[in-house]
Amino acid sequence: MAKKNTKQQLYTDEYFEKGHWGKKIWQTLVAIFGWICVVIPVVITVTAFWAVYDPRVPHLWSYQEGIFEIKFIGILLLFAFVMVSLFAVGMTIIQNRKRDRVVEQWPTFNPINQKKRETELEKFMDDRFGDEDFRHNVRTYQVKPEQNLDTDQIQNLYRKHDLNDLDDK
Repeated sequence: MAKKNTKQQLYTDEYFEKGHWGKKIWQTLVAIFGWICVVIPVVITVTAFWAVYDPRVPHLWSYQEGIFEIKFIGILLLFAFVMVSLFAVGMTIIQNRKRDRVVEQWPTFNPINQKKRETELEKFMDDRFGDEDFRHNVRTYQVKPEQNLDTDQIQNLYRKHDLNDLDDK
């Protein structure tokens, strides 16, 4: 019998499930009302500001204080945009220089010793726990007490074969 692979769903949303028509209609109306409450004030403000420069544009208000505040907010937003842009460009330059200086340097370990360490560790594991094919394909494995590793056993193995890059020479 084939086992069906199903993903666990961690959330539910009745709006997107079958049925629940009352909930769907209600949530759709609330969403439309919310968007209307956003779009109408924006349209009124934009047309009022546009009407200052072109009197043919229909508008609901033309108070000088409102126009002044729109210009003031526009200047503040422009200033904020310039500052954020300078910060973003500055951080990009700093990060690129840092990457060129630090990240793309020659590795901080000896790659030749690294390969030798991998070889020695594979031999050690083969002697201790069996060959790699056995270790990767066994379902369960009971480690005998004498097979447990000492805290610094791997480090001592590297030191024995003179492969420890961290030791001062």
